[in-house]
Amino acid sequence: MTTAQDQVNRIIEAYKERTINRVFLVACGGSAALMYPSKYFIDRESTSITAEVYNSNEFIYRNPSTLGAESLVILCSHKGKTPETTNAAKFAKDKGALVVSLMYVPTAPLADESDFIVNYSWAPPGELDAHPEIANYAVLYRLTMGLLAVKEGNDKYEKLVRSLNSMTTVLQKAKAQALEGAKAYAKANKDESVIYTMASGVNYGIAYSFAICILMEMQWKHSHAIHAGEFFHGPFEILDKDVPFILLMGLDETRPMEERALKFLKEHGEKLLVLDAKQFDMSGIDEELKGYLAPLLLNFVLRVYAVELAAATGHPLETRRYMFKVPY
Repeated sequence: MTTAQDQVNRIIEAYKERTINRVFLVACGGSAALMYPSKYFIDRESTSITAEVYNSNEFIYRNPSTLGAESLVILCSHKGKTPETTNAAKFAKDKGALVVSLMYVPTAPLADESDFIVNYSWAPPGELDAHPEIANYAVLYRLTMGLLAVKEGNDKYEKLVRSLNSMTTVLQKAKAQALEGAKAYAKANKDESVIYTMASGVNYGIAYSFAICILMEMQWKHSHAIHAGEFFHGPFEILDKDVPFILLMGLDETRPMEERALKFLKEHGEKLLVLDAKQFDMSGIDEELKGYLAPLLLNFVLRVYAVELAAATGHPLETRRYMFKVPY
């Protein structure tokens, strides 16, 4: 805990020494998904700084013309060994950007190409992290809210630090509340070959991560993350009573899109799981931050469901066909 916060503090001090007008959030897979909430925060809160999310390889190939000495590039790789992300860090550094990388391990190739690193805390899916206040989503918020505190006087950073102190209790209550529902869902859906996920706004990255990392990578089920605002522009045509959907409902400004999707799903579908942040106790979280921190809660609840689904299917979350098995 002390190490991670000290690392964040040093980075925030470094912000003071540089002009920063653009933030590039760069990673692959689940690490890329965790970037979406911080982009949403910067989009909503900043008057002078823009933020973009990039796949690590595309970041290099696209070569944004705005990337340079006034850019902050934040990358993440769980073990710091993703080659595309390490290459993206080197690419950004060569362009003169301030390069900050998040990883679970203390040192890795990614660290060698970064100006600063933060070692976040991590726990396996469904297990309560000993320090959720410095888990990857929380650390990324510390970095982005800290940036706006330094550059624009935004008051959310101190509220974030105080709110994160309550996250352990929030997640403990959420697991106790969700567990039986997760077991029932897993039993009912273990043989489904297709499960779609849907969300919007600050929670879209969570739906994306669950679709590509849990359902596709770890359970070998067909899936796709559908943006709630895009649902009515094509995807709703695949809905019928036999198609399973998971809808995430947050507390941010885009919730009306999720509510519109929910109404249609209830009218025309039957296999529906709704995980609504309103259903969970977020006591101790600042009212202004509940919308921003809902992804941390919903991501944890989804991981509880993932563990139960793996147990019901008999397909461990660690089983892979290609990843780490063959050249790619």
